[in-house]
Amino acid sequence: MSDRLFDILTSSFIKILIPGIKVTIPLTLLSFALSVVIGLLLALVQVADIKVLKQISRFYIWIFRGTPLIVQLFIIFFGLPNIGITLDAFPSAVLAFGLNLGAYNAEVFRSAIIAIPKGQMEAAYMIGLSYPQAMARVILPQSFPVAFPNLFNNLISLLKDTSLASSITVIELFTSAQQIAARTYEPFALYLEAAFIYLIFSTFLTWLQTYLEKKLVWKSKGGSDEEDAGRNKAMIG
Repeated sequence: MSDRLFDILTSSFIKILIPGIKVTIPLTLLSFALSVVIGLLLALVQVADIKVLKQISRFYIWIFRGTPLIVQLFIIFFGLPNIGITLDAFPSAVLAFGLNLGAYNAEVFRSAIIAIPKGQMEAAYMIGLSYPQAMARVILPQSFPVAFPNLFNNLISLLKDTSLASSITVIELFTSAQQIAARTYEPFALYLEAAFIYLIFSTFLTWLQTYLEKKLVWKSKGGSDEEDAGRNKAMIG
């Protein structure tokens, strides 16, 4: 590696990392939060089997899963101004990513909810709970651990998909790498560096997913952190 290339990579690392922290991560988290709300609502509508709302939900999922994400980004950012709706680049990206991933999360939640044995709902009715109460207090708490792995996988995928926001002028991690590559004429090295930073973020999320999954499995078995610590001490002793 030449001294010039080494200097470019060392000086550009922070310049790419900072937009990743300040823009890419907030964009990922806000979009994911929106997608979870949308996905849960769509799933509940389908499980409730309200005919018209269920058809609308299925149509929504069909549209957003069946069309490219980048096209959805362009429609929201470049297309909506033609009908009088103008959004800045960042909110446009949050909306597009949230709407798109919401369609996928809807299927994750729906699958998790229907995986809960029907006897759980029947038992909830027997103790006097209404349908909304049964869903909120019995079904959803049990379905969340089932949905969690797929939801977190979608979060990791979303982190990488946010690079598409560069196409609508959002100055995020990949956009910063593009700008530096255009100035230095070192696209191969700069894009590898950007990929490495994405890998760092994804690796951290993967570690976090593994940690939280273990916690969820332990909690679902009725354990607690104190019991876990006590058991570990007993084993050591």
